[in-house]
Amino acid sequence: MRYSSNSDLPNITLVSGPCGAGKTSWIRQQALAAPGIYLSLGAESAVDMAYLTAEVPDLTVLPTSVLSASVQSASNLSKLSELLEHPPAEAVYIELSPQLDLNSLPLDLVTACRRIAVLPPGLRQTRWHDWTDLVVTGAEITGAETSLLSSPPLWNRVLTGQVFDLSSLNTLWYELTQGAYGTVRRAKGIFDVADGRALYWTFVAGQPETAYLELNLPRWLQGRPERFSGLEVVGQGLDQAAVAQTLQDCCLSEQAIFYYQQQVKDLLAQGEAA
Repeated sequence: MRYSSNSDLPNITLVSGPCGAGKTSWIRQQALAAPGIYLSLGAESAVDMAYLTAEVPDLTVLPTSVLSASVQSASNLSKLSELLEHPPAEAVYIELSPQLDLNSLPLDLVTACRRIAVLPPGLRQTRWHDWTDLVVTGAEITGAETSLLSSPPLWNRVLTGQVFDLSSLNTLWYELTQGAYGTVRRAKGIFDVADGRALYWTFVAGQPETAYLELNLPRWLQGRPERFSGLEVVGQGLDQAAVAQTLQDCCLSEQAIFYYQQQVKDLLAQGEAA
């Protein structure tokens, strides 16, 4: 693939940067203005994919492969090659995981794309600076000069089908982000709660606490949800077994799910009748 000038390049943007800097938020802003296609490379984040699908309905999110990590990476590189060979008319946004070695990407693929690095303010002379075409100032993060240059382990748990008690979930989130289960630098999750809403939670060490966001999705009031929910945590020394058990303790039984869903349906019906 050879392109004579920048104007000939496909409208494909690679977005990289440390965890918590704001890559997905930047893509969301761009996609709201110019919807297109989204693909994740590296340690694919199903939470990011579900979040963007809900918040940017006109964005086409290419699904996460259910393959091994090595095959998954090869599969996505193949998708990227196909996009370059047959560029779509709309914009393409490709988010690169912090766990991904930027040097592992084939040079001909990288040079055919626009490269954006979303970095905390004040960060200097990193691998992202050597790689990018343009630095976008992202969120301030504690320890950005040191710890963010590494790629700490990512732990995730798919929770699809589970419904959570909101009060218990609030307690879990507070404990998780305050270090009760280990040092957490980044956490994000999507959880279905008893009243049928899907809630998006996000935490970055050193940033102000934020309230959860209700996703732009219809209330799920017919049994166990069949849409994605899950949790992703980046940090060190995480007691994974304890987090998994506490998550399970926050989940509602079949009987409780039916009871709360029926209550919400009755309230909604009363509101419509009024």
